[in-house]
Amino acid sequence: MAAPEITRARPPSASAVAPARDLLSLPRMSTAPTDPRHRVPAAGFTPNRRGWSLVLGHWLLAILLWVFAPLAQASTTNAPVAPLRTERVFGYHNDLVPEYPWSVHVVKLDRARKDYAFGSSLGGGGAIGMGTLSEQIKALPTNFGTPVAALNADFYNDERNYVGDPRDLQVRNGELISGPAGHACLWFDAEGNPRCTNVTSRFRVEFPGGFAEPFGLNELRPHDGAVLYSAANGASTRTRGGREIVLEAIPGEPWLPLRVGQSFRAKVREVRENGDTPLGPDSLVLSFGYKAAARLAAPAVAQALKFTTGTFPDLAGVNTAIGGGPKLVHDGKPWEWSGLQFRHPRSAVGWNREHIFLVVVDGRQSDSVGMTFPELAAYMVRLGCDEALNFDGGGSTTMWVLGQIVNRPSEGKERPGANSLVLFRRATAEPGRQKP
Repeated sequence: MAAPEITRARPPSASAVAPARDLLSLPRMSTAPTDPRHRVPAAGFTPNRRGWSLVLGHWLLAILLWVFAPLAQASTTNAPVAPLRTERVFGYHNDLVPEYPWSVHVVKLDRARKDYAFGSSLGGGGAIGMGTLSEQIKALPTNFGTPVAALNADFYNDERNYVGDPRDLQVRNGELISGPAGHACLWFDAEGNPRCTNVTSRFRVEFPGGFAEPFGLNELRPHDGAVLYSAANGASTRTRGGREIVLEAIPGEPWLPLRVGQSFRAKVREVRENGDTPLGPDSLVLSFGYKAAARLAAPAVAQALKFTTGTFPDLAGVNTAIGGGPKLVHDGKPWEWSGLQFRHPRSAVGWNREHIFLVVVDGRQSDSVGMTFPELAAYMVRLGCDEALNFDGGGSTTMWVLGQIVNRPSEGKERPGANSLVLFRRATAEPGRQKP
């Protein structure tokens, strides 16, 4: 994750200052093949290395982009980023800006194509954990579709047994993996349109008699709080002490997988006065820290508890959601920042009515220094974004396109992360739906 920024962000005002002229009118370095700095780096490329591996990586990606569907080719002019031709599906290009210098990697998707959709991956493959972007792509279930592009996504927690727990909301192929923590999140509505705002949790469990308690999901359990654990947490709850309530389905009523915006009842199968309860594909465990266990009476076996996984705003029915933050662009205007700003490698997603953009900025290198939040927001506006959201940056910043890492991670290799945003090509189109 990038080093903390000493900054305050606020939404753009009606009279928001436009990005500085030099950011709006940046000349783009020629991307003609004679320019050695435009060659796409191969996977595993280390900073400041040049040679045949770089050339071969460039040509391999070029061949893949040519044969894999009707893909857009990189621009070869010095003009600002131009829109793809309407018959194209998606394209990748490396935008080099020598003045700063910056190396920016951009994937651009035509939103009209419903046979392409966004989903997400997990660092642990099928469960919460840590993995490089390449490892996450390899671990994706085949029924998700064919992955064609991806970038690292949410920040993550690194506390004790829960390293790789996404900081915020994640919904993966309809399954609720991680709960919201109040930061900005990206999701796709029922028509497949991207949406973004801060999302807060309204997760509650109601006991017999009407008493209700908030709970977290698949995360480090507080001493005076409750966490609901599913198989997405791994083989067990990984807790110590406290009280754990093993739950089971009530016949004929909704059950797993967990879904956002859902209400359901579950029956108490067992009450355990210790931790680290095993988890299976058909089980849920409600766990209380030792302080919460001391103030709450244990429910009886066979009693029914009522759960809700509500959020604000209401995301019921959402199939794909992932956390990030802060917002970069709203209504076509960059957000405003105050305070000290630092340049780091950056990852972001943005969109307008016609296209969705995945953007990665290399940083902490002699030929690409990275961007501040204001610089990144201005760049997203220059691309044409009406809305844009920042993802985890620093050493985590990574982009994958058609089997290759196309950027140059600042640590010289891929850093493991918690999850990623993935662009899939589906086997069949289903207009108006986002699957996975």
